[in-house]
Amino acid sequence: MDYKHTSVLLHESVNRLNIDADGCYVDGTLGGGGHSIEIAKKLSPKGKLIAIDRDDFALEYAEKALNVFQNIHFVKNNFANIHSILDELGIDKINGMILDLGVSSFQLDDGERGFSYNHDAILDMRMDKKQKLTAHEIVNTYSQEQLAEIIFKYGEENWAKRIAEFIVKARAESPIETTLQLVETIKKAIPKKAREDGPHPAKRTFQSIRIEVNKELEVLGQAVADIVDRLEPKGRLSIITFHSLEDRIIKGAFKDLEDPCTCPRDFPMCMCNKKPQVKIITRKPIVPSEDELQENHRARSAKLRVAEKI
Repeated sequence: MDYKHTSVLLHESVNRLNIDADGCYVDGTLGGGGHSIEIAKKLSPKGKLIAIDRDDFALEYAEKALNVFQNIHFVKNNFANIHSILDELGIDKINGMILDLGVSSFQLDDGERGFSYNHDAILDMRMDKKQKLTAHEIVNTYSQEQLAEIIFKYGEENWAKRIAEFIVKARAESPIETTLQLVETIKKAIPKKAREDGPHPAKRTFQSIRIEVNKELEVLGQAVADIVDRLEPKGRLSIITFHSLEDRIIKGAFKDLEDPCTCPRDFPMCMCNKKPQVKIITRKPIVPSEDELQENHRARSAKLRVAEKI
């Protein structure tokens, strides 16, 4: 596949890691390797980079792109398993980590993967091709209530109940096998007037199914806490999100780590003895510049949040 990758908020996210040339850093969402390349450029021969992804193709592509650099360990895994990943590598603490959440350009641009509502393909949407659950199984076996719940919860789709109803009716006649079959079903469910403005009518539903397939949000809050636990003092975590659900979770996780006190607000002093673990660097999220938005339309919903270990 002819592939072109453009990393979002590349310099903003990497520069805010305050990279120590001799330090150890982790790219938890390797993708096309853009952020890893930028980190690797700043490392000395003593420095180390751990590059993690669930996607075999991403790992294969990025290994070639990064073959000019030394001391890079490629790991097929989920960044949420940061404790076991670092333990297996014999690494106790790291100096920084970056996460670029959501679906990668690899997966969107490869029509055969079933992530895109613009290409016809078998419903799949797995980031890790070895896992069993696929979009096909969700669309064709989840109950109407389950479908409505995930489409509303993960897609924030106002027409979730109606879309779920139309999916169940359509699959009763014959299974929904492909992405464009699903797109047509969604279009039928959403009234024409409601489809005239805003994003592609299938965007939110596809997003919700992808999140459910890959369990993207279930582990996110805990993953942030686990990553911070492995950071050296002054080590930083840069996280790029692409929709409000992700951003809300990251914002909340950072806030809980900065102010973990569980005492009632009217207590004169803290009795729980829970100490702050991070300092939030970005009180407001950093968003792409106008220049970046013009060059890369996929950057339009991106937000960067950064926290530093105390």
